[in-house]
Amino acid sequence: MFAAKMGSSGHIHRNLIEAVETALRKIFVERRYADHVIEQLLKQNPKWGSRDRRFIAETTYDIVRCWRKILYCGNIAEDDELLFQKSIYTWLLLQHQSLPHWMNLKMDADSVYSRAAEAEKFRAIRESIPDWLDQLGEEESGLNWNEEIRALNEQARVVLRVNTIRCSRKELQDELKAADVSTEEIVGLPDALLLNRRMNVFKLVAFKQGKFEVQDASSQWVAPFVDVTPGMRVIDACAGAGGKTLHLAALMKISGHIIAMDTEQWKLDELKKRARRAGATNIETRLIDSSKVIKRLHQSADRVLLDVPCSGLGVLRRNPDAKWKLSPEYLIKVRQLQQDILDRYAPMVKPGGKLIYATCSILSSENQNQVSAFLSRNSGFMLEEEKQILPSAGFDGFYMARMIRK
Repeated sequence: MFAAKMGSSGHIHRNLIEAVETALRKIFVERRYADHVIEQLLKQNPKWGSRDRRFIAETTYDIVRCWRKILYCGNIAEDDELLFQKSIYTWLLLQHQSLPHWMNLKMDADSVYSRAAEAEKFRAIRESIPDWLDQLGEEESGLNWNEEIRALNEQARVVLRVNTIRCSRKELQDELKAADVSTEEIVGLPDALLLNRRMNVFKLVAFKQGKFEVQDASSQWVAPFVDVTPGMRVIDACAGAGGKTLHLAALMKISGHIIAMDTEQWKLDELKKRARRAGATNIETRLIDSSKVIKRLHQSADRVLLDVPCSGLGVLRRNPDAKWKLSPEYLIKVRQLQQDILDRYAPMVKPGGKLIYATCSILSSENQNQVSAFLSRNSGFMLEEEKQILPSAGFDGFYMARMIRK
């Protein structure tokens, strides 16, 4: 864990602990997204140095990631009025950090260490995951769940996607090196650069010039899997803020036409800003505000990408709070939504064109089972290829399937 900023007495400054406590309360009580909470907290306190900012962000994420284990080790009840102070204190004990004397919580360190040893015997506690989700992962992933959930609890690495509209990978790598930013290439991904040291890359001149985006390695497999060529008409029907849309534009050498669609206008507005910075001039945005928007595009696209809403189980590394927000009821709804999107959006593919279904989940009920069920309902489509990327391979978990309209 990152070493905290120490005062003259060797203890962590009070304001850093209070900041982490504030973040945890917003995440667990107000049910806000961890990344938004951290971003807002740091923005409100611009005078914090980089070391303080790293401590607050990484400690918050670490505690969220290991929440169940921390409560178990500290023997802390969820309704304890000192819940967040005790959880921070327990985490510091487990990390063998210097303990702030002013917290004075009178927690028994020996008990914490003893219970930590006990926690290792129970996967759901050791890996800090709700019982129901642990059982579902065991039943559905069809994989070595022990290995996958362990990988999902590691800290996510930062990966950049070179915007080849603006520069080559070598050009960007050389420019970053000159700015004292060390990167390395990732085998099989010609546009990816792995950051060797975590830092705020959004302040770099190269980012402001649109030369790269932050995009996980597994996510960078999706656009090439869509199998586009310059001049095509492509619909990204669940575009969101446009990470994959921008990648498609670069692969198409900004030739042809991409229609980026979403049900949220603010996401499309963000996509427009990113497209301008990237020089992606072949992107048009359209808000899905009625079924007519979809019907007008029937049989019009060479490729339709459906990067559908999902559980997000494959990206717990970067969104560890998701496992505490998920519920069995939500998963039922999201599977129904996935099925609905497949059935309603598939007609936009022209005969001979291709439909691509993608999720950032590793559950078969959201992936292979959805595709199989869709094909059984729609004889006009046939499966061409599918690809599963596992968290244990080092990056996010993703699934994608490419189907041809006969």
